[in-house]
Amino acid sequence: MTEVFPIVLNVGDEAPDFDLPRDGGGHVRLADFGGKPLVLFFYPKDDTTACTTESISFTALKADFDKAGVAILGISPDTVKSHDKFVRKHALSVPLASDGEKTMAMAYGVWREKSMYGRTYMGVVRSTFLIGADGRIARIWDKVKVAGHAEEVLAAAKEL
Repeated sequence: MTEVFPIVLNVGDEAPDFDLPRDGGGHVRLADFGGKPLVLFFYPKDDTTACTTESISFTALKADFDKAGVAILGISPDTVKSHDKFVRKHALSVPLASDGEKTMAMAYGVWREKSMYGRTYMGVVRSTFLIGADGRIARIWDKVKVAGHAEEVLAAAKEL
């Protein structure tokens, strides 16, 4: 396997720009959120247990994020068609971006080597970035455990 050294982002760094297709059609860009804090949650795959739980958790708190003036965007390598099906099946209200080329995952350093059952492979490491209204990274959660995560992100977002 070819070694890939992920980009390492730190709190205070400027958030990498993006322009990706999204569920429901159209594109989503970092500039679309200018002047507003943004939560980016990267997850490996639509409709898997942990990814579904995480997406439903962010959906359940979306009104609280909205009230705090914070936008949310989920990102995975899945297709827009897969996202649309996932959104319908679980009544998700958070937008989902399709990073099929993994350019955003690589720019944010979440496309990394993983292992399961003794097999190594490349994939998205579940991670969340809180971007401040100034476009700089305010907080990073790496190798996220889903339970209680959306609540923790909301608490941090309210502190911005």
